[in-house]
Amino acid sequence: MWKNFPADVVAATGCPALVYSRYGYGKSDKLTQAHGVDYMHREALEVLPEVLDQLGIEAPILIGHSDGASIALIHAGSGRGPLRGVVAMAPHVFVEDITVRSIAEARTTFENTDLAARLGRYHNDVVSTFRGWNDIWLHPEFRDWNIEQHLGGIAVPVLLIQGKDDQYGTRAQVEAIARQVSGPSQTLMLSKCGHLPHVDQRDSAIEAIRNFVSGIKGQEPT
Repeated sequence: MWKNFPADVVAATGCPALVYSRYGYGKSDKLTQAHGVDYMHREALEVLPEVLDQLGIEAPILIGHSDGASIALIHAGSGRGPLRGVVAMAPHVFVEDITVRSIAEARTTFENTDLAARLGRYHNDVVSTFRGWNDIWLHPEFRDWNIEQHLGGIAVPVLLIQGKDDQYGTRAQVEAIARQVSGPSQTLMLSKCGHLPHVDQRDSAIEAIRNFVSGIKGQEPT
């Protein structure tokens, strides 16, 4: 679903990249049970370190979108391994009313339109993929989900990218991150852009990532 964006980021930055579908997405293994409230923590603290270790990737720059951005931030704040930086596009660090409303609307769209068929081109089991994400975000216990306690541990440079028209979160998300990380941060708010900066404003997102990466390439990992 990212189309040429990862390849274009590679070309713009001169860095190699690992691009992978998390558990339950794309061609990765199908979910065998519902996500718990801690599913992003498990991805950040257990799965991602193992992926990096198995592939011998040291001191990466993590790039994530939405849940993936939150996972990157949790990992960066955990001190589990050296990093060079984090690019977080449309990140979440707490749950807002706008997020819940939009996710509820997405469920209605999934159930009453051809969205399932369209997403089915990209995911082996589109129902479990969608439900795995949608059900946990709408679970009452998830309203208390919050990862701000991890932000203070992030000492590497952080680039925050969010659309001004993001239907899943307000700028309060990136403001909270920029305010609480212990390292340097940059924030880019994109006009005419919703929840998908890599789609709605791909050229601006790639240029921001290029500039960010060029500024930290020579720095020692943290």
